[in-house]
Formats: sequence, structure tokens, C-alpha cells
Amino acid sequence: MPEPATSRRLWKRKILKAVAHGRRHPYFFATIGFVGGLASFLMVDRQARTAGIIALLMLAGWVWLLLEEPIRRLVRVTTGFTIPPTLLRYTTQIVHQESFFFVLPFFAITTTWTSPQAVFTVMIGIAGLISIIDPLYHGRLAKHRWLFLAYHCLALSVVLLTALPIIVHLTTWESYAITTALTVTLALPSIIQVVPLGGMLKGAGMVGIVLSLGVIAWVARPAVPPATLWLTDSTITHVVDQDDLTAGRSLRHPSADNVLERGLYAYTAIRAPRGLNERVYHEWIHEGHTYDRIPLEVTGGRKAGYRAWTHKLVFPPNPEGQWRVRVTTESGQMLGEVRFRISE
Repeated sequence: MPEPATSRRLWKRKILKAVAHGRRHPYFFATIGFVGGLASFLMVDRQARTAGIIALLMLAGWVWLLLEEPIRRLVRVTTGFTIPPTLLRYTTQIVHQESFFFVLPFFAITTTWTSPQAVFTVMIGIAGLISIIDPLYHGRLAKHRWLFLAYHCLALSVVLLTALPIIVHLTTWESYAITTALTVTLALPSIIQVVPLGGMLKGAGMVGIVLSLGVIAWVARPAVPPATLWLTDSTITHVVDQDDLTAGRSLRHPSADNVLERGLYAYTAIRAPRGLNERVYHEWIHEGHTYDRIPLEVTGGRKAGYRAWTHKLVFPPNPEGQWRVRVTTESGQMLGEVRFRISE
């Protein structure tokens, strides 16, 4: 039998060889992440348990990243084997690839592309591309501590925003609040290293950074798509069949006389994971002015989406002009909107 030291060297060579092989095929893990995310998205209604398992595996990768230094020490003390730094860097890169490409299908499909949400989703796509281009990832990104920290936090945030509603059925608002708190908390050790101050000034600087991150997250929330909620149908109509839960003829240019006499229905079907109960709002907006913000309770699990509507009967005396009904979550994140123009 080979001696322990010889055995460790053999294992180390095998691991490094596997790492070198994997680095020659950077798109492999990105493809696995994307396919896994797409499968999880498609199964989010009928097989939420399977989607949850996929999301849990992604979070398990983050546990490895957060505890990588204690794990290295534990392995070294118990087995005498020192995990190569190359393996750690490569593992981190794989987790980033899996994270961004796993969530990309969710955000790509739930994004309202005519809104600022498009910038956020494009940023996720760019971050994913960076993770598979070694000269950018290792040559540029990893050399700047503060930039790598921001990249790291972005990956963690998008995974949590996607996984929490699927695994524990948290609402979009709860998921956003918990994600913000966890991301800022887990970033504190790195923030301590970044802040170039000492003593009380360092503490004040850290508090300032944490508060700034919290404010930025709060202000930016309308630009973040709700990863597990999206519209499957939406229309403006004069009639809704409340027995069949179907909308009448869709209206793009209703007349002012008909609107003042009959009112209008905003009909939406919203798809959400099974077990998720979410409050959303229909915001009736005319030429930039919000007239009504009406709450609706949505229950997840229907493939065609949860069908609900609001009926607006009271309009201003001169309702002509551009209108839109914006569908938002309690946290202010937009699912989509229906635009129409009332004519004379």
C-alpha cells in the first residue's frame, strides 16, 4: 500500500489534472447552470420540489464559498492534505458560472424589457459572460478586491432572489428584504478589508458603507424583476365573465363615452410557484399620474396563471389620452403593464 504522503500527492495531481481539464472547457459548467435554471423555471409550477432541490444545490455552492477558509483548515488538520489555491479559485469561478447562468432564464423571462429592469437583466448576462472568459475573470476582475466583492455579492443576491420563493415560499417583498440583509451582512468581512481607515473612523466608514448599500438596494428595487412572478396574459376590456374567469374583447382604443358609461376592466393572469401567496397591485396611470392602486391576492400553482382583475368605474371628466395599468408587487417591482389610449 502507498504511504499516506504518497497517496496525498497522487490525489493532488489528480485534482490538479481535473482542474486543468475543466479550465480548458469553461463553457461546460455555464451550460449546465443555464440548462438547470431553464429546467427549474419550467418545473416551477408542477414540480416545485425538484426546482427547489436545484436551487438548494446552488445555495450549497455558496456555503462552500463563504466557509472555504475554515474548510481548508479542517481538511489540512484532519487529513494533512492542503487544498491547492488553484482548486479554490476554480471552484469559485464554477460557482459564479452556475449562479449567473442558473438565474438568467428566470430574469430573462420575467423582465419587462421596456423598463429599467432590462439594464439589470443585461448586467446579469454580462456578469455570466465574464465568469467564462478567463482573461477577464482572473486577469482583471479577481485582481481588484472591491470589484470582485461587488461581483460576488451580485451573484449571491440573484441566487437568493430566485431560490427563496421556490424553496420556502417567501413573497417577493420578503425575499428582497432578506436578500439585502444577508448580502450586506456576508459582505462585512470583505468590507472591513476594503475600508482604508483605522480605529473609530473605520467603524464609522463601515456603518456608512452598510447604510449606503441598504439605501441603494431600496431605491433600486423597481429595477429588479421579480424572478418567480410573471404575466401570462393581460388585457383591457369592458367585460369579464366571472364564471369562466375569461376576459371579453381586448380594447386598445376605447372611446371616452363608453369608458365613462361602462368603466374598464384590467384583466391579468399571473404565474407563480406552487405554495406562494403574493399580494400584487394594479396601478391605473394616466399621463404619468396614478389614479388608483388596487390590491389583488395571487395564489401560485396554475400553469396558465392566477386570473384576477380590477374594475375601474370612476374616471376623470376628460379621460382622453394615454393610459397604462402597471402590475407591481408589494415591494414595488413591476411584473408588466398594459397600455391603451382612450379616444374622444
